[in-house]
Amino acid sequence: MRRTSASLVAGALVAALAWASGPSSPAVALDPSVGVADLTQDINQILSDSRLTIARAGVVVKSAETGEELYATDAGKLLIPASNTKLFTSAAAAETLGLDYRFPTTVLSTGRKAGAVLTGDLVLRGTGDPTMLAEDYEALAAQVAKAGVKVVTGKLVADDTWFDGQRLGNDWAWDDETAYYAAPISALTASPDRDYDAGSVVVSVSASGGKVKVTTTPETDYLKIVNKATVGDQTNVLIERQHGTRTVVITGTVAGSYQEWVAVDDPTAYAASLFRKGLSKHGVKVLGPTEAGAAPASAKKLAEHESMPLGELLVPFMKLSNNIHAEILTKAMGREVSDQGTWSAGLKVTTDFAKANGVELLNMRDGSGLSRRDGFSPASIVQLLSSVRGKPWFSTWYESLPIAGNSDRFTGGTLRSRMQGTPAANNVHAKTGSLTGVTALSGYVTSADGEPLIFSIMLNQYLSGSPKDIEDKIAVRLAQFSRTAAVADTTRLRAAEGAPAGDLECSWMKPASC
Repeated sequence: MRRTSASLVAGALVAALAWASGPSSPAVALDPSVGVADLTQDINQILSDSRLTIARAGVVVKSAETGEELYATDAGKLLIPASNTKLFTSAAAAETLGLDYRFPTTVLSTGRKAGAVLTGDLVLRGTGDPTMLAEDYEALAAQVAKAGVKVVTGKLVADDTWFDGQRLGNDWAWDDETAYYAAPISALTASPDRDYDAGSVVVSVSASGGKVKVTTTPETDYLKIVNKATVGDQTNVLIERQHGTRTVVITGTVAGSYQEWVAVDDPTAYAASLFRKGLSKHGVKVLGPTEAGAAPASAKKLAEHESMPLGELLVPFMKLSNNIHAEILTKAMGREVSDQGTWSAGLKVTTDFAKANGVELLNMRDGSGLSRRDGFSPASIVQLLSSVRGKPWFSTWYESLPIAGNSDRFTGGTLRSRMQGTPAANNVHAKTGSLTGVTALSGYVTSADGEPLIFSIMLNQYLSGSPKDIEDKIAVRLAQFSRTAAVADTTRLRAAEGAPAGDLECSWMKPASC
């Protein structure tokens, strides 16, 4: 039966208490034979969907309390996980870096200060903070001015050496280069808004006075805008940065307002340009050019900004499935453990963490899941989800997962428009994953008996539109699962309408509100 709003709220409270407390005694006396056969029959029926005839489907469901496997098909097959990869990256980061970990961004000086003149260089040094906004760079500039510096005789040095120089992830598609969800990775970067899409700028167009007006967020002259668009009866516009350049070309027609998030070519140079602009605004003149380089050991700190702690960053990271956060955290883990801010060092940290928690089958090429060579089995994902329940950081991490049917963007995340009005709403905490021909959903759900369940659903190589409704049907059925009572045939396979049909994570499809 469909639960009322009051019962949904109560169910959410029960679920939160059950998952946050980790392993405990079952809420009711369970008979392993009751209800499991119906559950198996129903999931088999859901997976018999014709869209999956040529596809690969792997599904595992386990009881978190007993470890009993309630359902499995192709549990050990290696499948493309898409953003389910972030489950491993985020958990390893929580374990390795700790929830209190912060990214500092510092301004240092070389040489000697005499009065208001700094004879030497000014160094902007980053450690990967993806939450730095233009206003934060301006605040750093204000600190420099407050320290009494008005003239810098040397250069502005941008120090991004905390990470290596590899900007793009392994196996990332060339045609994603200008997309904000595949932005270059650097230890110095900037975000345009509080989604914290580091390494990107929002380019906006609007029809004004018979002409197409172009603005950027933040305001910056770093990008070269070539506006070829014209005012028309409808908005059909392309905003795209040309390969390997700072040039953004706008073509097509504009009738109203439209925005596009565009990745910059060089996040280090872009961040330095924002800082230099802030210095100018606060009356600090740097006579020399901007150059990339490393701060000498003798450099002295003039100003510093620290990011929010990792425990807070997990929310925009996981709720909105932020690829850049995943890759920055990967390199940060490499730097923390082996003093190497590289993908290879960071991925080793994550894979070692996974193996230490019982995961045997995995292939990681990046931290976000954008690579099509990433591979996990459904059983491996369920093993990770089971193992981390006993971690001291689990409660914070669990709450960072998208929550089905909760319309608040930073609560429901990529699941906010899915499974609304079903027993899964405000119950399922799970990570979504989407690429063309790939969808996945893995996480936690509390059954109708109050029994915590862990599941992983991975669908690959379909040619239809995204079959996310199949994931939703399974998740809803798990929320209805009971060992002690039958589920009515008319309700047990029902899922709410409205699962996004796109090939990318819904939060990647800006400015759509999915």
